[in-house]
Amino acid sequence: MYPKERQRVLLELLAQHGFASYRQLAERLGVSEITVRRDMKALEAQGLVETAFGGGQVARAARELPYTDKRILQIPEKIAIAKAALRQIESGMTIAIAAGTTTWVLAQHIAGFQNLTFLTNSVNVATELSKNGYRDIFLTGGQFRTPSDALVGPVAEHMIRQFRADILFVGASGLHVDHGLSTPNVLEAAVNRAMMERAARVVVLADHTKWGVESLMSFAKLSEIDALITDRWPGEAEAAALAECDVDLIVADAPNAESSKRGDAQ
Repeated sequence: MYPKERQRVLLELLAQHGFASYRQLAERLGVSEITVRRDMKALEAQGLVETAFGGGQVARAARELPYTDKRILQIPEKIAIAKAALRQIESGMTIAIAAGTTTWVLAQHIAGFQNLTFLTNSVNVATELSKNGYRDIFLTGGQFRTPSDALVGPVAEHMIRQFRADILFVGASGLHVDHGLSTPNVLEAAVNRAMMERAARVVVLADHTKWGVESLMSFAKLSEIDALITDRWPGEAEAAALAECDVDLIVADAPNAESSKRGDAQ
């Protein structure tokens, strides 16, 4: 395995499991601890990980992961979430899709529906929808933000406010009982918020690694979303908070994408 490929796998392991020791990582990768330390040092120089005595973790607070790195993380989970999200779509809808790697995977899977209209602030999302044969796709315009593949700023927000969507699919860098949905970027938070205000139904797509994370800027309370599609049942505190907010929970890895109000998730 080449160093670049090994470092990508290492980054994915840290994103999935949080803090890991050099020994654990070496065993998972089948290499020496010296090799892991060298790779961790290279990733730390890029601002992607934080090292501590004996191991390290993804540097969430220090720097946002580039889009090309984020989209290779939790791939099976994102696919499962995307497939479950398809059940929220009906022909004839106007669908808003916010920029993000999980929403990008969703766009790859949207096919077979008739007369759909899309609004998105993601060039990659628009490209995937076009590949699937859709033509009524509106890009918001705005400043292009490469870490998240997002079009942001006043131009994007103005465009969004001219539309009304039946449903919004949006991701988040963090999901927290108190901090709500959050993102590392202020401009992206504002665009996500604008999309929420123009959607009749807000569906959040987020895998289990986002729970308990508080990114820089909150853009919504849990009480402001209608549904959460994730890949694992949340903890008791999170389940209780979502039940209180009357949020639909859809767990993509449960049989038949099992769904409930959060109060039934006990």
